[in-house]
Amino acid sequence: MREELSQRAAELARYIIENGATVRDAARRFGVSKSTVHKDLSQRLRSVDRSLYEQVRTVLDRNKAERHLRGGEATRRKYRG
Repeated sequence: MREELSQRAAELARYIIENGATVRDAARRFGVSKSTVHKDLSQRLRSVDRSLYEQVRTVLDRNKAERHLRGGEATRRKYRG
């Protein structure tokens, strides 16, 4: 079981890095919750593959810095019809 969790964490990380995906995108793609993705990437991956963790952390930090822009764009689309 532990191996499956480690493998899923690595696959999630590779998906996010390759596609610049958000946690929500990855959760939808893999059929798990956002909480599971976050736990896999922040806790499990750190102990499994430190270099992959650092790479995915960079993407997630960038996504977090840009989230207010994505939210504003979504609101703009909503009210433009």
